[in-house]
Amino acid sequence: MNFGFLILAAMMSTVGVARAQGPEALLQQYKCYICHANNETRTGPAYIDVAAKYRGNPRAVAIVAAVVIRGARSGGPWHMPPHPEISEADAKKMARYILSLKK
Repeated sequence: MNFGFLILAAMMSTVGVARAQGPEALLQQYKCYICHANNETRTGPAYIDVAAKYRGNPRAVAIVAAVVIRGARSGGPWHMPPHPEISEADAKKMARYILSLKK
């Protein structure tokens, strides 16, 4: 019985750690930095450019979080795929970080 409790406690603490991750760790975990960077354009736009585009928009966090989860199509040859595995809370945490960046 004690062994089962220890396993359950370990599993719950792992879940807690995953939820407590900072936004940059989430961007790493979900491999966002493969296509994006904070300060330079790659396959996707630089996060500072995303922040500049939405600066002053009161719905910016919701919009960027929705793009993270649903993906996006633009005029170029590359499209951001949807990421339904990302929770709304994590997407908003990442969006707030992205939108906080300045040139």
